[in-house]
Order: sequence, then C-alpha cells, then structure tokens
Amino acid sequence: MTDDKQNEIDNLIDDMISSGDELVKNLQNVLPKTLSESVTMFHESNVVNLKKIKKILNKS
Repeated sequence: MTDDKQNEIDNLIDDMISSGDELVKNLQNVLPKTLSESVTMFHESNVVNLKKIKKILNKS
C-alpha cells in the first residue's frame, strides 16, 4: 500500500473516531441515561475495533 493511501486510511479512521466521540457527547444530552450508556459502550467497542484495523494496516 502506498504511503498516500495509508495516510488517507489513517485519517479516515481518526475522523471516524473523533466524529463518533462528538456524536456520543451530543447524544448524551438528549437520550435517557440507560440508552446513552448503551450508545457510549457501542462507540467504545467501535473505537477499539477501528484502532485494531489501523494497527493491522500499519504493519503492512
């Protein structure tokens, strides 16, 4: 994979994480607490998976 493509993928993953962080933060203000906690846990799981993908791609 070329460096440009690698940087593009890294940036995309970083954007997905930060956008998810912002979305979860905004949803916490409008959702009931239990639903907010579920959304937060779902996002945290996604972040872990995205970081694993990024790590695997950076090994290539």
